[in-house]
Amino acid sequence: MPNRAFIGIGSNLGDRAANYREAISRIAQIPQTRVVRQSSIYETEPVGDLKGAFLNGVIEIETELSPDALMRRLLGIERIMGRKRVRGRKPARGKYRPRIIDLDLLFFNKETIDTRTLTVPHPRLHERLFVLAPMSELAPTLIHPKLNKSISEMMASLKSPYRVTLARADLLRPASPPRHEAASR
Repeated sequence: MPNRAFIGIGSNLGDRAANYREAISRIAQIPQTRVVRQSSIYETEPVGDLKGAFLNGVIEIETELSPDALMRRLLGIERIMGRKRVRGRKPARGKYRPRIIDLDLLFFNKETIDTRTLTVPHPRLHERLFVLAPMSELAPTLIHPKLNKSISEMMASLKSPYRVTLARADLLRPASPPRHEAASR
């Protein structure tokens, strides 16, 4: 029986929509994994001192991989796409950096995982409207195994100062191929 997981996706550098689409495409290529559903994509004010709005959303996947193996694959996708993480230390709370792509393992089945390399459910998802809004589209009744609250309940009780709105549809369409003018007239 496959594992059910939810992955948060975010981008605020470069062509955010192309980065978002590329991340989903790369996740879909992970062996023994398939993308089941995608949330709408939201445009989100950056947290902290960052400049430039994020595109955020969530996908639901089914995978035969373990949580650690899946997380290693997600980190590999981030690296391939150009994300550089600072090894050995995490930035201080409240210190966020712009990123080409950010992939967070939000939930893995109904498991609670707390190791040196992985924490599931994601430790701050209940504080982030940009995660709860797309999660509420895919799994509003999903119960957080540590907080014993549904996604909908967490979203209703969250008071976030950051604006989260649905992204414009034209922003999310793949770029059309360049038009070539006729070589001769």
